[in-house]
Amino acid sequence: MGTAAAPRRFCRCACFCSENLYVARYGLHVRFRSEQQLRQDYEPILRSRGCVSPKDFQQLLGELKQEVERRRRLGPESAARKALIASSYRPARPEVYNLLQEAALAPEFLAAAEYSASSGADLKGLLQRLETVSEEKRIYRLPVFTAPFCQALLEELEHFEQSDMPKGRPNTMNNYGVLLHELGLDEPLVTPLRERFLQPLMALLYPDCGGGWLDSHRAFVVKYAPGQDRELGCHYDNAELTLNVSLGKAFTGGALYFGDLFQVPSTLAKPLEVEHVVGQGLLHRGGQLHGARPLGTGERWNLVVWLRASAVRNRLCPMCCRKPDLVDDEGFGDGFTREEPATVDVCALT
Repeated sequence: MGTAAAPRRFCRCACFCSENLYVARYGLHVRFRSEQQLRQDYEPILRSRGCVSPKDFQQLLGELKQEVERRRRLGPESAARKALIASSYRPARPEVYNLLQEAALAPEFLAAAEYSASSGADLKGLLQRLETVSEEKRIYRLPVFTAPFCQALLEELEHFEQSDMPKGRPNTMNNYGVLLHELGLDEPLVTPLRERFLQPLMALLYPDCGGGWLDSHRAFVVKYAPGQDRELGCHYDNAELTLNVSLGKAFTGGALYFGDLFQVPSTLAKPLEVEHVVGQGLLHRGGQLHGARPLGTGERWNLVVWLRASAVRNRLCPMCCRKPDLVDDEGFGDGFTREEPATVDVCALT
């Protein structure tokens, strides 16, 4: 009898603990290795944004050291939270933990995914089945989930938010929301969404970005509300591609804005603003600079899925723009692997 193949081990890049540390007060991402390096690299721009006194700088230094330590502990602490939630949490809507069914997906999304997986499918045909928000920026939109599924998922997320279970931050910029792998929704919801439906779509839309070789993801829900997070500074995602689905609720404001790719100078000279449509998802490249305008009223919840292709990121980490220095990590890590996927022709991606 043969033995089952060992599951692939995913990694993060060591730069996670030193690169792209977000300082919300000054609206700035920084690299941090030492006080001397921080002063040398950022003192002028920090002064221009209000960090002027020794007290200001020492406060910033303390916050950065805390963030570095938080990132170092992230993997084990996240695994511990996931285990506790799995053993002790009682869902309000247990049906959302069932394996993803087509009934939860919008007919337009199913049609686009089915077409993309069909023999002879091409980009021109797919573009007739979704909305092109920006041809230049390659941003697209289509309905993803049905209204009943969005409602059920929101009710479950709010129930979890109000529980006494431990909660991790969705990412380094958002303070409110839910990490779906900790809640136990990766395996039944996000993985089949990526493998069965998003993969064929992304292969046609973004073949040059690894769209056909997606092998991991990071999924989270972010929440914007009065007294909590209200807006999101300009950034790019640690992903090759991104899906951003508006789940609700009733709100005003909070539009997304998009610049160019992060490698391009003068990126936000003419940002493109895009309003949210509940139930619909935006597809864009992870390297596209973007942010969120301030929320006006109400609450806004969005499901964000960072889609990753190890065949792309193994060659160049998108956060430090260097060959990744790999560190073993929990779960999907940051999508890096020590070996190339056996079926990938890496030369085809260059």
